[in-house]
Amino acid sequence: MTPSSVKWKKALWLLPALLLVAAVGLYRAEIPVAIIEHRYADSSSRFIRLMGMRVHYKDQGNPQDSFPLVLIHGTSSSLHTWDSLVQRIESRKRIIRMDLPAFGLTGASPERRYTTDFYVAFVDSFLQRLGVQRCILGGNSLGGGIAWNTALADTSRIRALILLDATGYPRKTEKGNLGFKLAAIPGVASLLSSFTPRALIRKSLEDSYSDPMKVNDALVDRYFELLLREGNRQATVDLFQGRRPLQPERIRDIRVPTLILWGEDDRLIDVANAGHFTRDIPGSEAVIFSHSGHIPMEETPEPVAKAILRFLAQLP
Repeated sequence: MTPSSVKWKKALWLLPALLLVAAVGLYRAEIPVAIIEHRYADSSSRFIRLMGMRVHYKDQGNPQDSFPLVLIHGTSSSLHTWDSLVQRIESRKRIIRMDLPAFGLTGASPERRYTTDFYVAFVDSFLQRLGVQRCILGGNSLGGGIAWNTALADTSRIRALILLDATGYPRKTEKGNLGFKLAAIPGVASLLSSFTPRALIRKSLEDSYSDPMKVNDALVDRYFELLLREGNRQATVDLFQGRRPLQPERIRDIRVPTLILWGEDDRLIDVANAGHFTRDIPGSEAVIFSHSGHIPMEETPEPVAKAILRFLAQLP
């Protein structure tokens, strides 16, 4: 046996060991509910039993407000995504936000079904439980898609819409988010339920921001640890595997005042979609934020807050 063949044989023997070491290094155990709630629930957190889940939400701001602002976060996010925005407008508005099923402290649905219809039914049930008769409904990304679908299904309850980088139209040339791409691949997605590199979460957030330097360790920790909450990773996989085709033709049926907000540098849902929404929703208006990506209320909260307050002041 030649020296070179001996080296190759040793390398092949070492390969399984190296793969095992890599797997152990990437393995991430789920975080028990009690621990994750201790870290991310606070004095303003509330919980209700709804549709077989213990739903985490917050109800803050002006209690005299007749038309609360209800905010819905996007995929793999949580109600914390609205923190900076809430700080800027809670003196004027009552603001309600929740962790959607599959995410945050709410966690997985026992149905393991995360279609648009499921989320619309969830939002409707949530608002009924809180006794909200009419509201302004806002949402980012997936939350925006849920918001406009809810406005179509529950026309008497929704006074106005605020859509931030919302889903609705088929994607074309967008670069996308690395984490979301992997979660959509069946074989890879199942691995992500146990092997979740923190670096993947950081890269996904950097893809979602215009300025990756704004993605700090605290932000990465929050997204990463909430993803590791018991059941959330499998729920996220279920969501991606169960996605259905979009129905953009339904957007033309929206008949409530609508504000469309978009980050100019959104690489997940191109800013051109803001124009599609304004074209299809009669009387709607759009505001585009420079130096902002897919999550403008996190990255550029000040101009987002000003645009929202201006829109609300103009409502009949």
